[in-house]
Amino acid sequence: MKVISGKLKGRTIKGYDIVGTRPTMDRVKESIFSMIQDYIHDSMVLDLFAGSGNYGIECLSNGANKVYFNDKNKKCIQVIRDNLISFNCLDDNVLLNLDYYDALVYLKKQQLQFDLIFLDPPYKEEIINKIINIVLDKSLLKKNGLIICELTHREEYLNDNLVLWKERKYGEKGVLIYKLK
Repeated sequence: MKVISGKLKGRTIKGYDIVGTRPTMDRVKESIFSMIQDYIHDSMVLDLFAGSGNYGIECLSNGANKVYFNDKNKKCIQVIRDNLISFNCLDDNVLLNLDYYDALVYLKKQQLQFDLIFLDPPYKEEIINKIINIVLDKSLLKKNGLIICELTHREEYLNDNLVLWKERKYGEKGVLIYKLK
Protein backbone atom coordinates (compact mmCIF):
# COMPACT_ATOMS: atom_id res chain seq x y z
CA MET A 1 0.00 0.00 0.00
CA LYS A 2 1.21 3.47 -0.82
CA VAL A 3 0.11 6.99 -0.01
CA ILE A 4 -1.55 8.15 -3.24
CA SER A 5 -1.39 11.94 -2.91
CA GLY A 6 -0.20 14.88 -0.86
CA LYS A 7 3.07 15.50 0.93
CA LEU A 8 3.63 11.78 1.66
CA LYS A 9 2.78 10.62 -1.87
CA GLY A 10 4.58 7.43 -2.82
CA ARG A 11 5.53 6.45 0.73
CA THR A 12 4.79 2.84 1.69
CA ILE A 13 2.19 2.17 4.38
CA LYS A 14 3.06 -0.95 6.34
CA GLY A 15 0.34 -3.28 7.56
CA TYR A 16 -1.28 -4.76 4.46
CA ASP A 17 -0.72 -8.24 5.94
CA ILE A 18 -2.22 -7.84 9.43
CA VAL A 19 -4.38 -10.86 10.21
CA GLY A 20 -8.06 -9.92 10.38
CA THR A 21 -7.75 -6.77 8.26
CA ARG A 22 -8.79 -6.13 4.69
CA PRO A 23 -6.70 -3.41 3.05
CA THR A 24 -8.63 -1.06 0.77
CA MET A 25 -7.76 -1.51 -2.89
CA ASP A 26 -5.75 1.39 -4.34
CA ARG A 27 -8.38 2.18 -6.98
CA VAL A 28 -11.07 2.37 -4.28
CA LYS A 29 -8.91 4.66 -2.13
CA GLU A 30 -8.12 6.86 -5.14
CA SER A 31 -11.81 7.16 -5.94
CA ILE A 32 -12.75 8.02 -2.36
CA PHE A 33 -10.07 10.69 -2.07
CA SER A 34 -10.94 12.26 -5.38
CA MET A 35 -14.52 12.65 -4.11
CA ILE A 36 -13.60 14.13 -0.70
CA GLN A 37 -10.47 16.09 -1.61
CA ASP A 38 -12.08 19.47 -0.91
CA TYR A 39 -13.07 18.37 2.61
CA ILE A 40 -9.67 17.20 3.88
CA HIS A 41 -7.59 20.36 4.43
CA ASP A 42 -7.68 21.49 8.10
CA SER A 43 -10.12 18.68 8.96
CA MET A 44 -10.60 16.63 12.10
CA VAL A 45 -10.78 12.96 11.08
CA LEU A 46 -11.94 9.74 12.72
CA ASP A 47 -10.78 6.42 11.26
CA LEU A 48 -12.90 4.10 13.41
CA PHE A 49 -11.71 0.73 12.06
CA ALA A 50 -8.23 1.96 11.18
CA GLY A 51 -6.36 -1.27 10.39
CA SER A 52 -3.01 -0.03 9.02
CA GLY A 53 -4.14 3.61 9.23
CA ASN A 54 -4.43 3.84 5.44
CA TYR A 55 -7.35 6.34 5.35
CA GLY A 56 -6.10 8.51 8.19
CA ILE A 57 -2.55 8.67 6.85
CA GLU A 58 -3.88 9.69 3.44
CA CYS A 59 -5.82 12.48 5.16
CA LEU A 60 -2.71 13.67 7.00
CA SER A 61 -0.79 13.64 3.74
CA ASN A 62 -3.43 15.94 2.27
CA GLY A 63 -3.54 18.49 5.10
CA ALA A 64 -5.86 17.16 7.81
CA ASN A 65 -5.22 18.82 11.17
CA LYS A 66 -5.67 15.76 13.34
CA VAL A 67 -6.66 12.12 12.98
CA TYR A 68 -8.10 9.83 15.63
CA PHE A 69 -7.11 6.28 14.67
CA ASN A 70 -9.05 3.51 16.41
CA ASP A 71 -8.78 -0.23 16.14
CA LYS A 72 -9.47 -2.91 18.72
CA ASN A 73 -6.54 -4.99 17.38
CA LYS A 74 -3.37 -4.08 19.32
CA LYS A 75 -1.20 -5.16 16.38
CA CYS A 76 -3.00 -2.59 14.18
CA ILE A 77 -2.35 0.18 16.69
CA GLN A 78 1.35 -0.71 16.82
CA VAL A 79 1.58 -0.73 13.00
CA ILE A 80 -0.18 2.66 12.82
CA ARG A 81 2.21 4.04 15.45
CA ASP A 82 5.18 2.73 13.44
CA ASN A 83 3.77 4.23 10.22
CA LEU A 84 3.19 7.61 11.85
CA ILE A 85 6.69 7.62 13.35
CA SER A 86 8.28 6.76 10.00
CA PHE A 87 6.29 9.57 8.33
CA ASN A 88 7.09 11.99 11.19
CA CYS A 89 3.34 12.41 11.82
CA LEU A 90 2.84 10.96 15.31
CA ASP A 91 2.52 14.34 17.09
CA ASP A 92 -1.01 15.56 17.77
CA ASN A 93 -2.67 12.45 16.33
CA VAL A 94 -4.47 10.05 18.64
CA LEU A 95 -4.32 6.26 18.74
CA LEU A 96 -7.17 4.43 20.46
CA ASN A 97 -7.20 0.68 21.08
CA LEU A 98 -10.92 0.27 21.78
CA ASP A 99 -13.99 -1.53 20.54
CA TYR A 100 -15.84 0.82 18.16
CA TYR A 101 -18.66 1.49 20.63
CA ASP A 102 -16.28 2.28 23.49
CA ALA A 103 -14.33 4.57 21.14
CA LEU A 104 -17.48 6.48 20.19
CA VAL A 105 -18.45 6.87 23.87
CA TYR A 106 -14.94 8.12 24.68
CA LEU A 107 -15.00 10.63 21.80
CA LYS A 108 -18.38 11.95 22.95
CA LYS A 109 -17.05 12.41 26.50
CA GLN A 110 -14.20 14.43 25.00
CA GLN A 111 -16.85 16.59 23.26
CA LEU A 112 -15.29 15.97 19.86
CA GLN A 113 -16.85 16.41 16.44
CA PHE A 114 -15.38 15.32 13.14
CA ASP A 115 -15.33 16.62 9.59
CA LEU A 116 -14.65 13.15 8.17
CA ILE A 117 -15.56 9.80 9.67
CA PHE A 118 -14.33 6.65 7.94
CA LEU A 119 -16.27 3.45 8.56
CA ASP A 120 -14.75 0.28 7.18
CA PRO A 121 -15.83 -2.46 9.62
CA PRO A 122 -15.59 -6.18 8.93
CA TYR A 123 -18.13 -6.83 6.16
CA LYS A 124 -19.59 -9.93 7.80
CA GLU A 125 -20.82 -7.92 10.78
CA GLU A 126 -23.02 -5.55 8.73
CA ILE A 127 -22.99 -2.89 11.44
CA ILE A 128 -22.80 0.31 9.40
CA ASN A 129 -26.39 1.27 10.28
CA LYS A 130 -25.80 0.72 13.98
CA ILE A 131 -22.58 2.76 13.95
CA ILE A 132 -24.09 5.67 12.01
CA ASN A 133 -27.01 5.80 14.46
CA ILE A 134 -24.53 6.02 17.35
CA VAL A 135 -22.47 8.70 15.57
CA LEU A 136 -25.61 10.79 15.01
CA ASP A 137 -26.98 10.16 18.50
CA LYS A 138 -23.71 11.34 20.02
CA SER A 139 -23.41 14.33 17.64
CA LEU A 140 -19.92 13.30 16.52
CA LEU A 141 -20.31 14.62 12.96
CA LYS A 142 -19.86 18.33 12.28
CA LYS A 143 -22.60 20.17 10.38
CA ASN A 144 -20.84 19.92 6.98
CA GLY A 145 -19.08 16.65 7.75
CA LEU A 146 -19.00 13.43 5.76
CA ILE A 147 -19.35 9.79 6.75
CA ILE A 148 -17.43 7.58 4.33
CA CYS A 149 -18.47 3.93 4.36
CA GLU A 150 -16.81 0.99 2.66
CA LEU A 151 -19.22 -1.93 2.65
CA THR A 152 -20.96 -4.67 0.74
CA HIS A 153 -23.96 -3.79 -1.41
CA ARG A 154 -26.27 -5.68 0.91
CA GLU A 155 -25.93 -2.96 3.49
CA GLU A 156 -27.15 0.59 2.96
CA TYR A 157 -28.16 3.24 5.44
CA LEU A 158 -31.46 5.06 5.60
CA ASN A 159 -32.06 7.93 7.99
CA ASP A 160 -34.04 11.16 7.85
CA ASN A 161 -31.00 13.13 9.06
CA LEU A 162 -28.58 12.08 6.31
CA VAL A 163 -28.48 12.26 2.55
CA LEU A 164 -26.48 9.95 0.30
CA TRP A 165 -24.03 12.38 -1.30
CA LYS A 166 -21.86 10.05 -3.42
CA GLU A 167 -21.84 6.36 -4.26
CA ARG A 168 -19.41 4.11 -6.11
CA LYS A 169 -19.55 0.35 -6.73
CA TYR A 170 -16.60 -1.99 -7.18
CA GLY A 171 -17.90 -5.50 -7.81
CA GLU A 172 -19.31 -6.82 -4.52
CA LYS A 173 -17.99 -3.80 -2.61
CA GLY A 174 -19.17 -0.24 -2.53
CA VAL A 175 -18.45 3.17 -1.08
CA LEU A 176 -21.27 5.34 0.23
CA ILE A 177 -20.64 8.90 1.41
CA TYR A 178 -23.28 10.59 3.55
CA LYS A 179 -23.84 14.21 4.59
CA LEU A 180 -26.18 15.71 7.16
CA LYS A 181 -29.31 17.24 5.64
